[in-house]
Amino acid sequence: MQPPDRSAPLTMAFPAELACEAEAVVSVMPASRLLPTAPFSVVVEGQQVLIPERLYNDEPPPDAVASLSSRQRQLLHCLYSRHCDGVVRQRHLEKIVGSTDPWAVPFVVQLVGEYVLEILVVICDELRDLAAPGTCGHLAYGQFIVDNPAYFARIQRRVVSYWSCYYRGTYASFRGYPGRALLDLLRSAASDRAGHPWPNLAPAATRVNGYC
Repeated sequence: MQPPDRSAPLTMAFPAELACEAEAVVSVMPASRLLPTAPFSVVVEGQQVLIPERLYNDEPPPDAVASLSSRQRQLLHCLYSRHCDGVVRQRHLEKIVGSTDPWAVPFVVQLVGEYVLEILVVICDELRDLAAPGTCGHLAYGQFIVDNPAYFARIQRRVVSYWSCYYRGTYASFRGYPGRALLDLLRSAASDRAGHPWPNLAPAATRVNGYC
């Protein structure tokens, strides 16, 4: 298998029909001395996109952001939700977490599988309505997971791993961990979209030994 292309252009983080808008966004981003870290690949509405694990560009100045259209600003917030600074990631996440645009969904799901507790709380608070069948969010997130089962399996395992490594002291039970609540919401949406229960990949030990 070919290794991920670290030089993949940031415009490839979005479906092809957004290429021109993505190019406008990238044009206002300050240059970085470091390439984005190798992207992860997911499917969005039948198209493969390559989203950077981390990017290192400084944020553009306010006047440059103001020059963008509303859609372009959303794309910018998506990209900066992958920033190397967790504070920057959270600030930009807060601008997109309420979106149900299919191309924004993977940026939010990726943050579910990361380690910043404050970011998990923001997502959990915003996505509480995801459990309601028929809503735009329920459909968008459910479809994304159905289209990317191996990717979501990795997200599930990461949530358990980060809880076990960093947050057992705060949440002795996995049941109380915000990441667990998010996985339940996302699996519910995927189950409805797929027409069958979506696999729960929390390790068996955490289900029988009181941690779940």
